[in-house]
Amino acid sequence: MPAVLKAPLVVEFPFTRSLGPVQSAFLTGLRERVVLGVKTRDGRTLVPPVEYDPVTAEEIGDPGGLVEVAPTGTVTTWAWNPEPRRGQPLRTPFAWVLVRLDGADTALLHALDAPGPEAVHTGMRVRVRWAAERTGAITDLACFEPYDGDPAEPTGHTGGFADPVTGIVAPARLDYVYSPGRAQTAYIHALSERRTVGERCPSCRKVYVPPRGACPTCGVATSEQAEVGPRGTVTTYCIVNIKAAHTANLDIEVPYVYAHIALDGAGLALHGRIAGIPYDQVRMGLRVEPVWTEGGRYPDHYRPTGEPDAEYDTYKELL
Repeated sequence: MPAVLKAPLVVEFPFTRSLGPVQSAFLTGLRERVVLGVKTRDGRTLVPPVEYDPVTAEEIGDPGGLVEVAPTGTVTTWAWNPEPRRGQPLRTPFAWVLVRLDGADTALLHALDAPGPEAVHTGMRVRVRWAAERTGAITDLACFEPYDGDPAEPTGHTGGFADPVTGIVAPARLDYVYSPGRAQTAYIHALSERRTVGERCPSCRKVYVPPRGACPTCGVATSEQAEVGPRGTVTTYCIVNIKAAHTANLDIEVPYVYAHIALDGAGLALHGRIAGIPYDQVRMGLRVEPVWTEGGRYPDHYRPTGEPDAEYDTYKELL
């Protein structure tokens, strides 16, 4: 049995969102080196500010409820981060801290620049370190740093700005290592040999392609391999009219057809692109075969075999 495959993968995209009046004022304030909170009806000051009271659900997010708090505060709890990751506030080891700023009743999560965990403790005093260049984002607050001076005094700002930030673009990224597992590793290795291999359930005898390592119907493990295809039958399909953006492996002229294909001998349909036939002539029951490109690790598309269409009763259970 070959080693189970693994591969590093990255999912990354820009997330664009508009800001309401409260978050707009908060982020614009950071740009101007002002930290704003919002005051609830019972007198609590919440930082970061929110639009609704988390206890009563009362709307409190109008700009008139905004109040400035000090850029100094107290650590309420913390955790040491010995190995910063990509995109985190500091490149050297730091502490994640919850800081209750002077004048606030809730704590703000951010990074504390400290030489080591022995220098951090609950109750320690800290102050904001502002970023050199500020654009109206949480990163304008570069981090917190230890502070042994007197509490800073707010200036009395109420959240009115001439050029408020109205939207932000936040990059979202997920780095992870994906492993297809034992069953799909065997399936992928077989594809490299231009074969399609599934696994047969020992109970219901269905052959699952791609294999999953267990039968989703019976719940029992599968290990018996069964080669299927290479020909199959279109069970259902859709016509794609929107071109995929920024995806090199889907640089295909529209319209084109994507279909569910029941390979001969399989108990489950897989999907694939249909080519070699006008898109408006693709139909349920069409018999197709895979087309491989030089060096391809899987079929590039499926084309008609020229055989008569399959009878509906032969594939109706695979729709």
